[in-house]
Amino acid sequence: MKRKGLYILIALALGGAGAVHAQDNTSSTEPTTTPSYDGRWYIAPTVGGYYNDSDRNTNSRQFYYGLGVGRFFSPNFSLDLFFDRTKRDRDNININGVPTDNGSWANNNWGVAARYYFRDWTDWRPYLLGGLIGSYHQNNSDKGWDPAAELGVGVSKTITDSSDFRVEGGYRYDWDDKTQSNKSGYGDWFLGVSIVSRFGEPAAAPVAAAPPPPPDCSKMDSDGDGVNDCDDKCPNTPPGTIVGPDGCPQKVVIDLRGVNFKFDRPKKGEKDIGKALAEPSKDSIAVLDQAVDTLQRYPQVHVTVAGFTDSVGKDDYNQSLSERRAKIVYDYLTAHGIDASRLEGPIGHGKNDPIDTNDTDAGRARNRRTELQVQQ
Repeated sequence: MKRKGLYILIALALGGAGAVHAQDNTSSTEPTTTPSYDGRWYIAPTVGGYYNDSDRNTNSRQFYYGLGVGRFFSPNFSLDLFFDRTKRDRDNININGVPTDNGSWANNNWGVAARYYFRDWTDWRPYLLGGLIGSYHQNNSDKGWDPAAELGVGVSKTITDSSDFRVEGGYRYDWDDKTQSNKSGYGDWFLGVSIVSRFGEPAAAPVAAAPPPPPDCSKMDSDGDGVNDCDDKCPNTPPGTIVGPDGCPQKVVIDLRGVNFKFDRPKKGEKDIGKALAEPSKDSIAVLDQAVDTLQRYPQVHVTVAGFTDSVGKDDYNQSLSERRAKIVYDYLTAHGIDASRLEGPIGHGKNDPIDTNDTDAGRARNRRTELQVQQ
């Protein structure tokens, strides 16, 4: 192989391996399905053979042996520091027709090899190999250091938790230009077998953290409507919306029909609502108690307490009487636990806004009333 072509091939292989490794590191923050890997250090005894460059004038095949030390830095990338040695017998030559043993030379190689693997950790894994080497040669005519490089392919298989088998082949070029003065380098094909043995205790499998318990929805009210998130069937209701027990918008009506007053009652200064109510007063009290219960179930509801009269009497008197009726109901509500901040008034409307005719006793009785007007 021409040296110029080899330079290009080495640059491409090593640059490509480095780029892929960098890409692995860059993408490691993103989710991946690649399984975890064993990052322990390992040793890798190796035996193999060369098919020598014919320019070496040696037997075409020799064995080599060596030892590597390395580790995986990602599921797909490993790096080894290695040493290997081979001894080559030179071919006999004829000098004046007499066969002559031309001796031998040996190579001690120290280098670093990068391997990039494909497929999952436990599969048969093909890989690419690239290495840089310092080669020390010894022979009858010279000894010294020269650079060398190798490219190759291989396949690896995990045998046990702590060992792998791998076999690889490739091409190694040695820039030895001293052993033979008319040669400037040699390219040899090689095939090697290694048993990779990891040492030390394997890393403990990562323990997945238990997911945090879900928040207790019974203690949460995301939309602030007074209904916890467990029971709220209408989440995200706008602030101030009146909702029912299920959290859904609800129009609240507090009907005080049935709470009617005796004619010209309550008198000024009268505090006992029971004496001012039309008979049977217990029916009107029951309606008022229902109103208290409704207001307690809907604490966000505000009401206006308004009083009314029939048309009998002077307007000024009826205005004052309607205000007394509103005030006595207002006081009943606050006395039964309804906060005054939720009550507007009391206000009186006199004889205005009748709900029935003022031409009959029954109609006038229904007009003598108090209303709770819900502020929707």
